[in-house]
Amino acid sequence: MEQQPLVSIIVPVYNAKNHIARCIESIRHQTYQNLQIIVLNDGSKDVSLEVCRMYAKVDKRILLVDKANSGVSATRNLGLKLAEGKYLQFADSDDYLDPNATALLVNKAERYNADMVIAHYHRVETVKLFALPGQTPATREITTTFGFLEEGPLDKLQFARHLMEEPASFYYGVMWNKLYRRELVQAHDIQCSEELEWSEDLLFNLEYIRYAERFYALATPIYYYVQNPESICHSRLNIRNMVTTRTALFTYYKDLYESLGLYEENKLQIYKYLVSVAESPRDARVTTIVNNPPEKKEKKS
Repeated sequence: MEQQPLVSIIVPVYNAKNHIARCIESIRHQTYQNLQIIVLNDGSKDVSLEVCRMYAKVDKRILLVDKANSGVSATRNLGLKLAEGKYLQFADSDDYLDPNATALLVNKAERYNADMVIAHYHRVETVKLFALPGQTPATREITTTFGFLEEGPLDKLQFARHLMEEPASFYYGVMWNKLYRRELVQAHDIQCSEELEWSEDLLFNLEYIRYAERFYALATPIYYYVQNPESICHSRLNIRNMVTTRTALFTYYKDLYESLGLYEENKLQIYKYLVSVAESPRDARVTTIVNNPPEKKEKKS
């Protein structure tokens, strides 16, 4: 039987005591078994490190690194240096993966020789239900599926044109709904920007797309993004950060689309995105599922 290619899954952890066990469990129980699970504790001040140590003792696939706090981008970059897999996958410590996530991503990458596989994902939101005065409201999780591309392979020009249709979306911007080829990242020294407080994922993706040639869109949702109103994209967004980030994004977009010969036809769309004042990336809703029974969830740290 042919050996499965190794996949390195990089998980930065910071004060994730309420979520990290669920995240690691979802990775450990992937149907795809040949994994290098790189868990990087970024100076957590809660019990996250102790939880990670417990898992590292029982699963030899886990490489645990305890480091001083330096932010998610620097932490991911350390993970990239430690990665040994043919493919790279990312997860945030307060989210979790579908059991078949890695298997589906690798299957498409291998079958279509794809440099990037991009997949639909679920957004999990906890809402409070109506309660009478003096009563503690119950909560319920609402799961909404997001994505843009239809199932199938794409070349670079096709992918770039679709990207321009929704340049501000989580779907294209984040790293956790994608599979990357490590040799491509290493060959071109692609890293996460350590200078920006948001949209650093998108900058990584724009740089990666410059060198990727073959893409595959997977319409099956493979990731559960647990929405947090206190996350960076909500809590640290201000005019200064927005200007700094979008100036950097303009350079990346311009260089990418000029290299593809697509800049002139997409220039207006790029400018439109860069000067917009939307508070966060948007995405296309596919379907909504209300989970029962109601289960109370903690907010992201």
